Amino acid sequence: MVIENHFLQLVLVLVIILPAAKLAGWVAVQLGQPSVLGKLLIGVLLGPSLLNILHAPIFGGNEILPETIKELGELGVLMLMFIAGLELDISEMRQSGKVSVLAGTLGVVAPVLLGWGAGILFGLSHPAAIFLGLTLGATSVSISAQTLMEMNVLRSKVGLGLLGAAVFDDMLVILLLSIFTGLVSGGGSALDIMLVIVKMVGYLALALAFGRFLLPPILNWVKHLPISQNTLSLAVFIMLAFGLLAELLGGMAAITGAFLAGLMFSQTSERDNIMSRISAVAYGFFVPIFFINIGLNTDLRTVGSALGLAGVVILVAIIGKLIGAGLGARLSGFSWLESTQLGTGMISRGEVGLILAAIGEKIGVMDQATFAAIVAMIVVTTLITPLALRLTFNDAITRLFTKPLPVQEKPA
Repeated sequence: MVIENHFLQLVLVLVIILPAAKLAGWVAVQLGQPSVLGKLLIGVLLGPSLLNILHAPIFGGNEILPETIKELGELGVLMLMFIAGLELDISEMRQSGKVSVLAGTLGVVAPVLLGWGAGILFGLSHPAAIFLGLTLGATSVSISAQTLMEMNVLRSKVGLGLLGAAVFDDMLVILLLSIFTGLVSGGGSALDIMLVIVKMVGYLALALAFGRFLLPPILNWVKHLPISQNTLSLAVFIMLAFGLLAELLGGMAAITGAFLAGLMFSQTSERDNIMSRISAVAYGFFVPIFFINIGLNTDLRTVGSALGLAGVVILVAIIGKLIGAGLGARLSGFSWLESTQLGTGMISRGEVGLILAAIGEKIGVMDQATFAAIVAMIVVTTLITPLALRLTFNDAITRLFTKPLPVQEKPA
């Protein structure tokens, strides 16, 4: 049987993946793991690595369906980062400014250099090796944010530092990517680089000014209007607008804009009201689709063509973030345990890594073997991050790092 109606095809896919995501998340929690790990794994099983449900005969080869699921998932990650922003306080974020800069910067520099070296070792051209390093410099904090929220430590010292470092990481990687693509295409002048920086700073300044001076009176006006779900509708509108302008005006990732929007709303009197309502929509529908979709777009069978490169890239990706971001946190005054936790939380590349890989393939600096190795790295780092992050917060690990040294008695 083949379903010809595109809407019914979408409904059928949602009927499959939504309960699958919830069930897999529940099983993961029962096993003492974060629910996001179960959702990611079930996505891989439902994707081309095994079942490949989006290309099942019943859908008649509909190429629109995967793109629709992907876009629903992108809305999910915007909501997830908006909620992460709602969880925080701007005054708390200010206190993590030093670690944001140091961990964010070193968390990019170390993987980029290690990735460039790995690329040269495997015979890649210098442009391809540099782009491989740029891909490793990216961070997708959405996976870590969800895990930290599940453990109720998002507002901890490590959680605040992690989110700040991820925002700085995003800005730095986009800046380096803009410089690289400009040089490859023949541009990349000092003026072009300065324009990228001005766009980023300008967007951040406008976003913060809007949240500080315009959002409170607008919110106060909207909440008295006789409109159903008035404050929630405004929150969703601002979240989408911030995400859109982050891409178009700031040259940054949309998830950064959504996070800033949540941070702005966290300062308002409607924070708890908005939190409860948007969480119901996000976790009931959109966020599970996002996690499942990562697996639906992953084909582990392609890794065989670049198994050696993939293994090295995965190793470099993990070590680079642990050393780079972890060292940045340590230099900021974090303990060794806190530095390890922050570095671990920066490991996941997720959808950000996929976006960068697609750009590299588009501009012609990446062959299929390198692309397959990067996809393998993205899958592995995305899968292990919630598991490793949970492990670093384990009581036994905490005691190991904080165990006092034995006191040696002085001889009489």
